[in-house]
Amino acid sequence: MSAPYILVVDDEPDIRSLVKEILEDEGYDVVMAENGSTARKALRDRRPDLVLLDIWMPDVDGISLLKEWSEGDGLPCPVIMMSGHGTVETAVEATRLGAYDFLEKPLSLAKLLVTVERALEVDKLQQENIGLRRQTQHVVEPTGKSAVIQRLREQVKRIAQHDTWVLITGEPGTGRETFARYLHSQSVRRDRPFIDVGVSSISKGNSARELFGSEEGGQIHYGALEQARGGTLFLDEVADMDIEAQSQLLGALDGGSFMRVGGSEPVHIDVRIIAATQRNLEDEVQAGNFREDLFYHLNVVPLNIPPLREHREDVPELLNYYVDSYVAHEKLPYRRFDMRAQNYLRNHSWHGNVRELKNLVQRLLILGAGDDITQDEVEAALGSVGLALDSGARFPVSFDQPLRQAREAFEKAYLVYQLEKHAGNVSQIAVESGMERTHLYRKLKSLGIDVKDKR
Repeated sequence: MSAPYILVVDDEPDIRSLVKEILEDEGYDVVMAENGSTARKALRDRRPDLVLLDIWMPDVDGISLLKEWSEGDGLPCPVIMMSGHGTVETAVEATRLGAYDFLEKPLSLAKLLVTVERALEVDKLQQENIGLRRQTQHVVEPTGKSAVIQRLREQVKRIAQHDTWVLITGEPGTGRETFARYLHSQSVRRDRPFIDVGVSSISKGNSARELFGSEEGGQIHYGALEQARGGTLFLDEVADMDIEAQSQLLGALDGGSFMRVGGSEPVHIDVRIIAATQRNLEDEVQAGNFREDLFYHLNVVPLNIPPLREHREDVPELLNYYVDSYVAHEKLPYRRFDMRAQNYLRNHSWHGNVRELKNLVQRLLILGAGDDITQDEVEAALGSVGLALDSGARFPVSFDQPLRQAREAFEKAYLVYQLEKHAGNVSQIAVESGMERTHLYRKLKSLGIDVKDKR
């Protein structure tokens, strides 16, 4: 893992050398630039974690550079201004443009080190807050005392000690990102960024810019690979990545560097990649939707997160965890699930997994009243479509899951109902459902429904 990377821009060689020597003694990685032109090149070569920028330089002044860098995506990192001839107006202008602080020359080395340390810490906290806002509730350690979850936590801790890439699989809502963040927090990269990229949310054709960044009109946009430098890049729903972006990512992983869109200089990679998907990547490879060589790059260590129905004994603890979390962080009124409600939820199908449980808790705390949450209230709040089968069982279709999964659950419930109704007679089902028999057989197979069991 790389140390924080600092760019020192100053036209005085003695000051550059002194600052570089002091910072390197503190464990920082330092590069120097003697003027605005070399500073621009240094920014193109590698995204810094912090910039120390002199105001008065022979080719372009620091305020102009600060203004230039603040346009577009904004400043790439904290910038600390330095000057021996600064004025109040200059300091105000630098602050307005986003500078973190303003140091006067001759530099106090003690103040320099304190300011650098604080600027890096503030930037780290800001990045963490961005991640927290995206995730709403950040679970540091996956919740659960079942043997399944305890085994998974221990497995993650072991994996975290090795800087290998990981492929996390599991149904939607099982907590793949939670485990990815937990893995990062247990690794040597824990003090560096965790950048999450929802691949499915990137518009088609824009993947290269989001991952690798760009250089357009003199402006540099740092992509996810550079933002995660020294840390972890989490690629969620990696199966949705288009083939062109897959090829570019594979080239970057093979070569250890990449080119920004519109760029002319290679950028070195220093990042751990954790990929996640709800789909079977081997099937996607067979179907020609995912590159086989990229699959083997990503699948160094596989980690499967089981659905909640496979560790139902964790439901009471998860209910308590999310109640406490919403009470503490969103100031919702405290309510407790009574025993009948807990037992009912332990036997719930949880098609939406932990995400469904979390949403249910929030809904009950917002809309309910009274100290206790009862089974009747839970049943009403689940918002489920309960399809009654001839056997007396009910097949719930939860609303707390992505549309595709909800549609599949409804189709399965519908076809199971039709199979029971017609005693497994596919011809009758085809007529009633308006489906062609060949298509009906394919649908039954894809949903895992065995016709023989229903006859």
